[in-house]
Amino acid sequence: MNDMVRTNAMTEPLTVREMAAADRVRWDQFVEHCPDATFFHKAGWQQVIEQAFGHRCTFLMAERAGQIEGILPLCNVKSLMFGNALVSLPFCVYGGVAAITDEARAKLDEAAIKLAEAKSVDHLEYRCEISTHPDWAHKELYVTFRRDIDPDVEANMLAIPRKQRAMVRKGIKFELQGHLDDDVERFFTAYSTSVHRLGTPVFSKRYFKLLQEVFGKDCEVLTIMQGETLVASVLSFYFRDQVLPYYGGGMDVARDVAGNDFMYWDLLRRACERGLKVFDFGRSKLGTGAFDFKKNWGFEATPLQYEYRLIKATAVPDHNPLNPKYQMFIKAWQRMPIQLANMIGPHIVKNLG
Repeated sequence: MNDMVRTNAMTEPLTVREMAAADRVRWDQFVEHCPDATFFHKAGWQQVIEQAFGHRCTFLMAERAGQIEGILPLCNVKSLMFGNALVSLPFCVYGGVAAITDEARAKLDEAAIKLAEAKSVDHLEYRCEISTHPDWAHKELYVTFRRDIDPDVEANMLAIPRKQRAMVRKGIKFELQGHLDDDVERFFTAYSTSVHRLGTPVFSKRYFKLLQEVFGKDCEVLTIMQGETLVASVLSFYFRDQVLPYYGGGMDVARDVAGNDFMYWDLLRRACERGLKVFDFGRSKLGTGAFDFKKNWGFEATPLQYEYRLIKATAVPDHNPLNPKYQMFIKAWQRMPIQLANMIGPHIVKNLG
């Protein structure tokens, strides 16, 4: 675009509208190049969330003269048990506005607040990595863990703290092997077993199938076996030069053979060999076993800046397993037969977001 055309384009008004099916390719092209955007800003999340959970998504885009300057994926999660919220984005760790101009960011904020008020929600939530609304309510509960991947495999092994490295070598000693799966069958067995052990509801198998269908090669399942015995499995996302292990779980045997430790090492090794540069270990709640596990790998925790524009609510919601009022539920869930838990769980977890 020459200077005259660019100048004329900038005199055009910036408009905000809802993404249409015909916009998805352009939307994802913007996500790929916008510094603020993450894997969780991809257009495919609208299809996944609406089809897997039945929630209405509104993906807003700000454009000028046919060029996108900002995007904001939103979803209305409404239930009798957990309230009514407009979230960017449920079931995702990152969200909020991704924009290349301040005007686009401001216009998208304005549109989101108007939509939240029109839907009479309790609150509007942005799952941000960096705080952009100091006047909104905040929740200091989640952190994320990231580390650069060294181009040398052995250097990555040596970067793991000694005690954790010993656990990885234990898995190697037990002759564990990683396999890439084309479906989610073994993954779902390991994942559902793991979350049942923790006492939390499981997602439906259909949700994981949709992730594979919608995101294709950017959604990968790595399963760890000991001979013919299923040990552990992880579903990961790939975005630009990053790998993001997102859902993982292990069978009971995993503890005895360091299955989870080996699994994340095998994923890191494969990412190194593919030339990727960032291992995003994902978010964890402060004070949890998952938080401690990731710290043991030598990753530094970075607080996530989740922001809440209160609409009808007077306080930030507290829907998480660390809330003492959920402890009886967790203990009862752990005692429930896993087959029954896998039937009931998806009906509960779809409203948590």
